[in-house]
Amino acid sequence: MTTIPDKMKGVYLTGFGGFEKLAYHTDIPVPTPKKGEVLIKIGAAAVNNTDINTRIGWYSKNVESGTNKGGSTGFKDVNQDGSWLGQALEFPRIQGADGAGTIVAVGDGVDQKRVGQRVMVRSVQARPSTKKGIECITFGSECDGSFAEYATALDSETFAINSDLSDGELATFPCSYGTANNLVWRVGVKANDTVFITGASGGVGSALVQLAKVRGAKVIGVVDPGQEDRVLGYGADEVLHRGDDFVEKLGEMSVDVVLDMVAGESWPQLLKLLKKGGKYGVCGAIGGPIVKFDVRDAYLKDLSLFGTTYQSAESFEELIKYIEDGKIKPVVAKEFELSDIVAAQKAFLSKKYIGKIVLNVAHE
Repeated sequence: MTTIPDKMKGVYLTGFGGFEKLAYHTDIPVPTPKKGEVLIKIGAAAVNNTDINTRIGWYSKNVESGTNKGGSTGFKDVNQDGSWLGQALEFPRIQGADGAGTIVAVGDGVDQKRVGQRVMVRSVQARPSTKKGIECITFGSECDGSFAEYATALDSETFAINSDLSDGELATFPCSYGTANNLVWRVGVKANDTVFITGASGGVGSALVQLAKVRGAKVIGVVDPGQEDRVLGYGADEVLHRGDDFVEKLGEMSVDVVLDMVAGESWPQLLKLLKKGGKYGVCGAIGGPIVKFDVRDAYLKDLSLFGTTYQSAESFEELIKYIEDGKIKPVVAKEFELSDIVAAQKAFLSKKYIGKIVLNVAHE
């Protein structure tokens, strides 16, 4: 039987701002699972754009630049809309949208047989609301997440997985792959589509490449110089470089689908690449959220535009099946100890790494 301590190690986010807002503690109270919840001993977590964006208040409508411009110091004039829901965030908050571990205790109403299961938590979760239909929250934003030795989560949002992968490898999946698979799901990528993917070397980008290939698509990925072989190695059929003239390289109306998490200055080219009846899907804007949009590019070509943050339970269950069947592989770029979270976020912001930055929580 696992002995659960009273205190744990973890990282508090103490407010919006720079790295100084990340406070590593060794005396955080271990949470107790409430009715309908489970307690997870976190083995590993991973760093995501949403963790950075929440820390620096990037979701505030006062911010119009890319994530990296405020990644180290945060942004000025971040109001109470600095969370991704546009609502006030409660501090201190234990962040961490990505995590994998083992259930060690359950609250009332949860089957005791769940104790001992290896699990992943759906990062973006549904909440019923009588006023708004379905609300979403993010694990590690509106509730405490995986940047600590223990975390609670709803039983219904905690998914068992049968895999030989390590916790560090499993931790790469929930946020980026969950978001990516939901986007692929919503857009309806199908066999023989030509799919253009921005930011193909990052966590979400590497996920999108693999998930589009699982569906039989041809994939063209955008990478930085020096990243070509790795991105081709996990499935891309062709690569272009960030800063290339995409229309010049590929021609107008040359792709069926664009999957984007960058936006920024190159955005107008993306709609020009799409064939008539093409589909544009977006799940991020790390290059900058404000773009020049000629509406004629959309309506004269009968384009469909999709945005996604939410991860449906169906698409998340499909993702788990892909992992268990070995159809997709984790892409771990580098591992850090949880106490080195600032170094881990600096590595993430450098954009020099292909895949996910992982935090070893169990090693603390």
